[in-house]
Amino acid sequence: MVQTSARLLRLLSLLQVRRFWSGAELAERLEVTGRTLRRDVDRLRSLGYPVSSTAGVAGGYQLGTGAALPPLLLDDDEALAVTLGLRTAAAGTVTGMEEAAVRALTKLEQLLPARLRRRVKALHAAVMPIHRAGPRIDPALLTLLAGACRDQEQLTFRYADVESNSTQRQVEPHGLVHAGWRWYLVAWDLNRADWRSFRVDRIAGKASTGRRFVPRPVPHGDVAAYVARSIATNVYTYQARVLLHAPLESVAEHIPPLAGRLQRIDADRCLLETGSHSLATLGLYISLLGVDFEVQEPAELREHIRALAQRLARAVT
Repeated sequence: MVQTSARLLRLLSLLQVRRFWSGAELAERLEVTGRTLRRDVDRLRSLGYPVSSTAGVAGGYQLGTGAALPPLLLDDDEALAVTLGLRTAAAGTVTGMEEAAVRALTKLEQLLPARLRRRVKALHAAVMPIHRAGPRIDPALLTLLAGACRDQEQLTFRYADVESNSTQRQVEPHGLVHAGWRWYLVAWDLNRADWRSFRVDRIAGKASTGRRFVPRPVPHGDVAAYVARSIATNVYTYQARVLLHAPLESVAEHIPPLAGRLQRIDADRCLLETGSHSLATLGLYISLLGVDFEVQEPAELREHIRALAQRLARAVT
């Protein structure tokens, strides 16, 4: 009986890890026959877990939604990540999430083994975030967007640009990215037939889901890289290309993905693509890297740095 109960817990854990499993994959993971797997699935159903199944070559099992949330089976690293995430959410920028995060954190921490409590306390004591005001996001909207990304469902919503002009957008959502105190939705824009990153706080009103779609390859490999490249240059008034006379490895640690894109030229040089709304900010940022450089574009930045160099020279003569 103990062995069967342990196997049922293991089966429930696997069904929570992935949305869909084939019968062969589950049987192999549990090291049981297909017949034993079917009996175990029936046992879970008798306990109230909504496990659905499909027959045929492409058939398998998935855990559906029921009347109540089933117990989550987390390993040590998952429990640690969830606990720290809830502590962060308790002071986050998602509207209305603070109280819910505290309640969930209270329930989770009372169940943590002593070894995990010590790890959580050590990490939380070492990490001291600096909170700043940012756009507030409706958690219901964030959940809807995340679900559409997961289930590969088209989205329709009103979107306001930087000048508050609102347009209707129909997109195929591929992922959400949290960067620089803001949330971004990466999606294929059906009306413009191109990739776009949308600031979630600029989505107006209610979004609605539609038909399923087949995912497309995301530019630059994944949604995080796409957002990083977009934010680093595309949103700014001035976009600069600067040749740095230093190995890429030596400057990469000083240039986070959201601040600029680096490209290796050779062993001793790399190209920086970055941006800003201010030439003064751009010039200061590049000069503080502490390496020799050549501004390839824009010409206005070269003139600004030349004038700055002349003022500095006069200051020390």
